[in-house]
Amino acid sequence: MSFLRRRSATPAGPDFDVLAMDPGDWPGNLGAGLLPAPDGSCQGVFLRYDLFGGRGPAMIIGNLPEGSPARDVAEGEIPFEVAQLLLALENDEEVTVVGTEDVPVMQGDNLLIVRRLKLSESRISCVQFDRSDNVLVTIAAWDRPITDDLYALLKPLPAELFQQG
Repeated sequence: MSFLRRRSATPAGPDFDVLAMDPGDWPGNLGAGLLPAPDGSCQGVFLRYDLFGGRGPAMIIGNLPEGSPARDVAEGEIPFEVAQLLLALENDEEVTVVGTEDVPVMQGDNLLIVRRLKLSESRISCVQFDRSDNVLVTIAAWDRPITDDLYALLKPLPAELFQQG
């Protein structure tokens, strides 16, 4: 997965490629958030895909590099991206992870081992996989199943999306 390696130049945003769906492939609005560390480095990026018509967020895709504190969750706790999805939906019910399953998925010529999380809130679908550069990708969707077709839409987004200016 050569397109997933770290960039050598340091942009104003994250120092790693962000794997997500191209905003042009989504029929709604896209919002992005950066998780800054005290030293100014980027500890993660999450993208929020909202649907048109005021129907609210449908999906959050997070990219968290190795060492990001947002990756450290206790057993049974939900990933950061699921918490962000619940926050965006203004849903304050307690949600926990009740099970996981590892599933092999092809992305082009590459085999991903995708971890499907089963949550206590059945309307949330959540999957995670590790990239070749040790960035953890988490996809959380509201009221929509995450199918294998989604992985074909994932690609590195241009660094310009995350630069200040």
